[in-house]
Amino acid sequence: MIISEEEKERLWILVDPIRCSGCRLCEIACSLKHEGIIWPEASRIRIFELIPGSNVPHLCVQCPDYPCVNACPTKALSVNEDTGAVIVNEEKCIQCGLCIEACPGNVPRIPRGKKAVVICDLCGGDPECVKVCHEAGYNALQLVKGKYRDVYRTFAKSPVEKSIDVAKKIYEREVF
Repeated sequence: MIISEEEKERLWILVDPIRCSGCRLCEIACSLKHEGIIWPEASRIRIFELIPGSNVPHLCVQCPDYPCVNACPTKALSVNEDTGAVIVNEEKCIQCGLCIEACPGNVPRIPRGKKAVVICDLCGGDPECVKVCHEAGYNALQLVKGKYRDVYRTFAKSPVEKSIDVAKKIYEREVF
């Protein structure tokens, strides 16, 4: 039996923004892992606090249809067969921004000083952000494996959309 790409079990990071304290340890751990320095702007996960008290971790949800990968004209983006994560070949990236436009959550970014787009690669299947969040006792990030074809778009939203959703839960009323 052949399993389609959309039906494969894959790794992804489940975010519970209600548990997020806004400590930004995940940004620090990610930038240290990928850049070798503390550089939150180049972190593959970002914490947004667009509404006071509403901290929203924002990162790639590893869409099963990979719109960012499909939009890349130079094939700088690919998919890791083991984890299902998007991999960036920095040598091929021309910083055109088509992957950013294609992403339903506006996740990919080109930080000032970087020569390529940054997208979560799940740290090869052992994400530093998840580990540090767990060690700090917040557990706002969880590494999960499964089929999520029907629900991933729930998580693939812009930080503004996510912030409004979280604020509604926090304040238990319509915010906007």
